[in-house]
Amino acid sequence: MTKMNILGIDFGLKKIGLALADSQSKLAIPWGTMEVKSNLDEVVEKIKDLCHREKVGKIIIGLPESGLVEKIKRFGDNLTQVTNLPVFYEDESLTSKEALAKMIESGIKKKARRKKEDQIAAALILQNYLERNNV
Repeated sequence: MTKMNILGIDFGLKKIGLALADSQSKLAIPWGTMEVKSNLDEVVEKIKDLCHREKVGKIIIGLPESGLVEKIKRFGDNLTQVTNLPVFYEDESLTSKEALAKMIESGIKKKARRKKEDQIAAALILQNYLERNNV
């Protein structure tokens, strides 16, 4: 089996959290946060570059129960067209709250938590996908 990375995304209107995992270790690691400045095209291009650089083979995007579902699916369709990679959706219910709780439990200060919250949520989304699908 060849090694490939999997990208996890926690989509937000202001910030997008990113996490990476490789298909062999099955461990999602927070990677970073992208600011959404004006339109999503710039973010999609940056994600395309990241996918190429990190040898990503598939993308997992967190999907809430309500709210941004349609916008997230359009974003996912756009990513598929631009990156030529398959995009899958994973239930993200409570991942932001879980990320916050884990950071508080770890003693991370409030200012640092705000910077890492989205990427940790992305890692939780990706980890849930890996475990649920036995990837």
